[in-house]
Amino acid sequence: MSYIAIPIPRGAGKQDIQIEVTVNNEKQALHYKVELFYWDDCKNPQGHRADCIAELLAKHDPNWTVYYIGAPTDDFVPITFVEKRLKSNLTESH
Repeated sequence: MSYIAIPIPRGAGKQDIQIEVTVNNEKQALHYKVELFYWDDCKNPQGHRADCIAELLAKHDPNWTVYYIGAPTDDFVPITFVEKRLKSNLTESH
């Protein structure tokens, strides 16, 4: 898969992002979301942060795939997800 970077305005908390792209006359709708995961929500907030992220993601909706883990702060880590899509969601653009 190729990648392009699209700047998203910074917002506080959860963001819901929908993008429509056309590549080689094939149109596809992409759905992303950014969620903030707080260290205090971990069973052991003083433990290793990678273990904390794994714990938090284990409870996450399986219809979404982790796309990007952002820079953590002292309070949280922002994680971007992309909604899983089937090939049938592609349509021909004329």
